[in-house]
Amino acid sequence: MAERIHATYWLETGDDPARAAEVIAGEQSSGTFVALPTETPELKARSGARVERLEIIDTATVPSLPTPKSASRFTRCVLELSWPIENLGPCLPTLMATMAGNLYELRAVTGLRMLDLQLPPSFAAAYPGPAFGIEGTRRLAAVDRGPLIGTIIKPSVGLSPEETAQQVRELVEGGVDFIKDDELQADGPHCPFDERVRAVMRVVNEAADRTGKKVMVAFNLTGDLDKMRRRHDLVLAEGGTCVMACLNSVGIVGLHELRKHSQLPIHGHRAGWGYLTRSPALGFDYAPLQKIWRLAGADHLHVNGLRNKFSESDESVIAAARAVLAPVMASASMTAMPVFSSGQTGLQAHDTYNALGCADLIHTAGGGIFGHPKGTAAGVEALRASWQAAMDGISLAEKSKQSPALAQALEFWR
Repeated sequence: MAERIHATYWLETGDDPARAAEVIAGEQSSGTFVALPTETPELKARSGARVERLEIIDTATVPSLPTPKSASRFTRCVLELSWPIENLGPCLPTLMATMAGNLYELRAVTGLRMLDLQLPPSFAAAYPGPAFGIEGTRRLAAVDRGPLIGTIIKPSVGLSPEETAQQVRELVEGGVDFIKDDELQADGPHCPFDERVRAVMRVVNEAADRTGKKVMVAFNLTGDLDKMRRRHDLVLAEGGTCVMACLNSVGIVGLHELRKHSQLPIHGHRAGWGYLTRSPALGFDYAPLQKIWRLAGADHLHVNGLRNKFSESDESVIAAARAVLAPVMASASMTAMPVFSSGQTGLQAHDTYNALGCADLIHTAGGGIFGHPKGTAAGVEALRASWQAAMDGISLAEKSKQSPALAQALEFWR
């Protein structure tokens, strides 16, 4: 049986839903706005997109998105389309143009959001996926059980390389597992990438020589392809164990090319995710898009965090994390490590662990660590104790009797 790509959408239209579905299918495959003699029945049968499913949900009297065509009723549906793999081959950039291209702009569409994506095995053969994933990340970070306890360099920008290294020194001495650059800090003139990497890795390597454990630092190498390759090579040469890229900035091709070059885990930051997802009537759910990033090579993927400082609901956060932990397709797992961040403290540990049923994740806390009244080391200890309590099935109050750092943290985390 020939391979097909399946994408599922929430669709709103002021047109007849069946007609709108066929317009979308035609626009995204062999059709256009007028019938052409070259689109023969044979060509359409071979290359046309198919409407696999159309289920009416409800109706509204006002369109979700601005539209030049007036209507008195707007129908909302679940639409599933499929395309033959022969239209594009296993090519992620062309896949994006096919499943998320001009269909969002059609006049018949007054709301459209991608809900799901099912890809055939040929994509797994064409794209290697994460090189390290969960297992490789745990090995490099020397964390066999529980989450990687991590944080972000703060302030996001403004620190010099030496000041950044001093903050890293405090974190390393405090027992942290993972540190990352902020997405805003890549190679600014006040904190050049090369100087920052060398200053930070001197601290990390010295600590590793003393303790036998090397803290994983995700250096933000976001930039053009040549610069990302060169920056990766510097991190590798200095003994680093992770690099970071802003996915929506470097794009699918940028990430894939970095993956082909990289000998280190790639920490995928989803900065800009809000413009793709915040409107419920437009863009993507995280589940379909994160498959693209994993196929292209991301080892870690941000999913926000419970009770975060942004607009995303807890339900959406957990759904995103579960999607990252689930196989990309039946024939290829390619699991990556979800990264929880944004307003995080140990107060979210129990709910996060219970919702996922595992601790295969990176939990990054900025203020939740740095704000501890007894200092950075106590902040790291308190966050780790919270996760130990969650995994052991005991309350934070009970665990705090064994951990003074946690007891003190419970006073300021509130």
